[in-house]
Amino acid sequence: MADLATDLAAEVALAGQWFDHLRQHSRTRLGVTRASYGEGEQMAHDLMRRIGRDLGLEERIDAAGNLYLTLPGRDRSRPAIMTGSHLDSVPEGGNYDGAAGVVAGMAMLARWRRSGRQPRQDITVMGVRAEELSWFSAPYIGSRAAFGLLEPEALDRCRRPDTGRTLAQHMAEAGFEPERIRARQPQLEASAIRCFLELHIEQGPLLMQKGLPVGIVTGIRGNLRYRDCHVSGRYGHAGAEPRESRRDAVFAGAEFAHRLEQLWSEEETAGRDLVATVGRFHTDTDVHTMTKIPGEVWFTMDIRSEDNAVLLEIDRRLRAIAIAIGTRRGVSIDLGAFTNALPGPIDPDLRRRLEALARGLSIPAMPIASGAGHDAAVFGNCGVPTAMIFVRNDHGSHNPHEAMDLVDFALGLKLLVAAVEDLDGTAAA
Repeated sequence: MADLATDLAAEVALAGQWFDHLRQHSRTRLGVTRASYGEGEQMAHDLMRRIGRDLGLEERIDAAGNLYLTLPGRDRSRPAIMTGSHLDSVPEGGNYDGAAGVVAGMAMLARWRRSGRQPRQDITVMGVRAEELSWFSAPYIGSRAAFGLLEPEALDRCRRPDTGRTLAQHMAEAGFEPERIRARQPQLEASAIRCFLELHIEQGPLLMQKGLPVGIVTGIRGNLRYRDCHVSGRYGHAGAEPRESRRDAVFAGAEFAHRLEQLWSEEETAGRDLVATVGRFHTDTDVHTMTKIPGEVWFTMDIRSEDNAVLLEIDRRLRAIAIAIGTRRGVSIDLGAFTNALPGPIDPDLRRRLEALARGLSIPAMPIASGAGHDAAVFGNCGVPTAMIFVRNDHGSHNPHEAMDLVDFALGLKLLVAAVEDLDGTAAA
């Protein structure tokens, strides 16, 4: 294990070059933009394909456009070890969210090629399409499509906000096969995958606060997402309408948001995992004015937990709160429909293996929950043993200021390489 797991200077240097290429070729006004099924994402996929060809890897692109680059094993009947992540970004985002996992996988395969050794079973790096929800309003599009789980209606319902075209149109324009995805034809079989390991930057501040370069993920939070919450009250004159007869949509919405935060606090006090966000909260810009009582408000909610039962209970309680506030204030609070991305299970044996390897390699690491969703959650929910490695990243994520240090990336890569070798049996050879 010491040979392949520690002698990674050449691969880290390559990774730095690949990151620079990705940044240079997707730089926009503030950060980088690699739109799902767009030019930036395609550039990143094309780069990985070129690297794969230089390394002599087998290449496959599935009907949804997901990329698979495989180092063949000695026994190809064995289930493959898989790693990877997504290559799209949010608009004006950072360079490492998603891409770090694909670059790490390619660096690992470059190390295998340089060593001249062949793994026992196939090792595959997956470049996943369309993970970021910013571009199409459906979670985990690429990875769910790979397992035949993407709802057929999403192909026509989801439109990219910058183009107005549907997901199906974008897939077809890029040369892929949306009709096969519509028919839910699986592009991956869980039984053919031994495990899925995803390296990713941490998207919060904990590793920075703790002064640690690496985190070993304990679980991936699922979520409820409400896109069309609506408070309907009554417009009125700001000076002439007394408080008792007002049906003020803003005050009702504000009270509802306050009750949501109270629920969050109660759940934390009870030791249950929960985070909640009201991302948009607005009146109608064509109607509102300083001297008018607001009659309508729209807002969104994003609620996350490692426990889906907690999420569904929160939905029940919020709908009861909406009725109570609406009745008392004379308004209607309609939360609308929600999407429910299930929490992602982390395989306990893989997690313990990563923890032991980190100790053996003297890599400072801590257990950490993933507040963000990841493609790994789809693999885990399909029954594939799954684990995640987080790499410290300053300034959070989904912004242009992501600041992963290559020194920290090297430690995450070392742990990934060691885990794959340990699973393969190379370390004991």
